[in-house]
Amino acid sequence: MANVTAQMVKELRDLTGAGIMDCKKALIETDGNIESAVEVLRKAGLAMAAKKAGRIAAEGLVSFKVSDDCKKAAIVEVNSETDFVAKNDLFKDFVANVTAQALATTAKTMDEFKAEPWIEDASKTVGDALVEKVAVIHENLQIRRFEQMVSDSYIGAYLHGGGRIGVLVNISSDVVNDEVKKAVKNTAMQIAALSPLFVDEASIPAEWTAKENEIILGQIAQDPKNANKPAQVQEKMAVGKMKKRLTEVCLLDQEFFLDNEKTVGQYLAAVGKENGTTIKVNSFLRFETGEGIEKKQEDFAAEVAKQMGQ
Repeated sequence: MANVTAQMVKELRDLTGAGIMDCKKALIETDGNIESAVEVLRKAGLAMAAKKAGRIAAEGLVSFKVSDDCKKAAIVEVNSETDFVAKNDLFKDFVANVTAQALATTAKTMDEFKAEPWIEDASKTVGDALVEKVAVIHENLQIRRFEQMVSDSYIGAYLHGGGRIGVLVNISSDVVNDEVKKAVKNTAMQIAALSPLFVDEASIPAEWTAKENEIILGQIAQDPKNANKPAQVQEKMAVGKMKKRLTEVCLLDQEFFLDNEKTVGQYLAAVGKENGTTIKVNSFLRFETGEGIEKKQEDFAAEVAKQMGQ
């Protein structure tokens, strides 16, 4: 009997989407033969994902769940192939359960998350539940990512476009009344709309600043209008461009979308003063469905011709 290794199990899982124990059993049954194990899983109805694994899942939903005391939250992205499926109640219910699982999980990686007992039925894993849902929905589905957030004060949230974008905002404040909560939601809406990268300049990694400065200096040097300008002049120009860039990428420096006379930082300071507190944004999370995934471009006419053998 072949020695079934963790790497073999992982490879079979990647191919089929089946659960860890199902993959292990199939490999033992087939003496470690991956191709035969795939067939075993297919026959058992556990590998519906196998022939769908190559399809790009770039639609889907972002979802979040916040604890009753608003001090812990989780946000997830679950992908499907089509927007039609993303609007299906069966898919929505699955995403809601994945979100609840993410709020309770102690997993640090996706592999650990998928290996956990499923919140709806502890006799199966999260990965098993995913494979079963693929078998029912008949599309490639992926639990793409999840993150948790913990606050000493309050977490606000905002969902845009029915689940296209989700935002969590972690703040500290001695007062958390309706006005403060409204300000946090407005801040979450700001993040959804304008996609800042950082809370403020102090939170920017030095590597990002160095790389961005290098890019800006390169852009200045390549502009023919600057060909005869001394290096020190170009460096001053770079400083000005960097300041402008920071107003784009830093949340607190962005122009507030509801009042262009204020920055987000000034808006939060004003709300804090009115309510006898200081509102500090500690962190935020912004998930957008399909971001970073290259969607497959379908040529419908070519696909029809291919099916007709032309």
